[in-house]
Amino acid sequence: MEKKTIVLTGGGTAGHVTPNIALLPYLKKEGYKVYYIGSRNGMEKDIVKRYGMEFYGISSGKLRRYFDLKNFTDIFRVLKGIFQAKKLIKKLKPDIVFSKGGFVAVPVVIGAWFNKVNVVCHESDMTPGLANKLAIPFAKAVCTTFPKTAENIKGGKGVYTGTPIRDVLKKGDREKGLKLCSFGGEKPVLLIMGGSQGSVAVNKIVRQALPKLTDRFDIVHLCGKGNKDMSLEEYPGYTQFEYISKELPDIFACSDIVVSRAGSNAICEFLALNMPMLLIPLPLGASRGDQILNAKDFLARGFARVCYEEDITEEKFLSETDKLYTQREDYKNSMAKANMENGTEAVMNVIKKYTK
Repeated sequence: MEKKTIVLTGGGTAGHVTPNIALLPYLKKEGYKVYYIGSRNGMEKDIVKRYGMEFYGISSGKLRRYFDLKNFTDIFRVLKGIFQAKKLIKKLKPDIVFSKGGFVAVPVVIGAWFNKVNVVCHESDMTPGLANKLAIPFAKAVCTTFPKTAENIKGGKGVYTGTPIRDVLKKGDREKGLKLCSFGGEKPVLLIMGGSQGSVAVNKIVRQALPKLTDRFDIVHLCGKGNKDMSLEEYPGYTQFEYISKELPDIFACSDIVVSRAGSNAICEFLALNMPMLLIPLPLGASRGDQILNAKDFLARGFARVCYEEDITEEKFLSETDKLYTQREDYKNSMAKANMENGTEAVMNVIKKYTK
């Protein structure tokens, strides 16, 4: 089989990395040599190295929609990153670049364009983020999680593919998950996820409601780096982790329902696993509103309940989790009928189409 070379890029949060990880076994099966370009000090470096990919770090900066003095310095970091990416891509000679977004992807996409290397992007959310808006003019195609997004990509570049889902997530072991969390299996398990960086608001309301929550559920809480509450380490029916990677499939397998932010990659994984979900999207003040759109879409399709952060109280949180568990079979049935697009294979088809 003729060896082809691909550069993957994306970073800033796990949501910009995990779809690339999902593609990895498929790329290897198709005979691609895989490199990864990310930010020098980003979280993606540690994630990528666990999978044996050759990683290259470049300079990157965040371009904000609002006034911030850091915008004046970050623009120079981005320019430096473009120069570094251009040089790297010339050296690696990839046949294609696949970008999952995040601000480190912008220099890589532009660096590929300078080297006349085809680029395929992926947009997870209903509307493109700023990084992808900057990258799209340099791309041959833009894969999307939602059909409406593909329709709205200019230049006919939009391709509805769904999102790549890691096959390993479907291979979890319930008993291993229960053992890891020190649960006996008598109570249903409630999984709490606040995104790879954690969520102060979600962590706070969960811990506030613990006495009543643990009456009904055993709780496994992925709270984000540096967010463990050591005073709760011995709390009965409550287990907290900063971050879980290798054992995540087992955690999913032992969980009955999940409370989460509404990042697109995470909720698509829950959908693929038929996990009933209560979504607490990032509010407008803390985001561009993409999670609110994601949550509304899943609510309308009967996949999730939604509780907005500005409305949340301990009483409402307890009520919503209770309703989600009580009606869990209804949500599972709706998700089972979703005919979810096989995102991994669909994205691979686009990559193969534009590989030189």
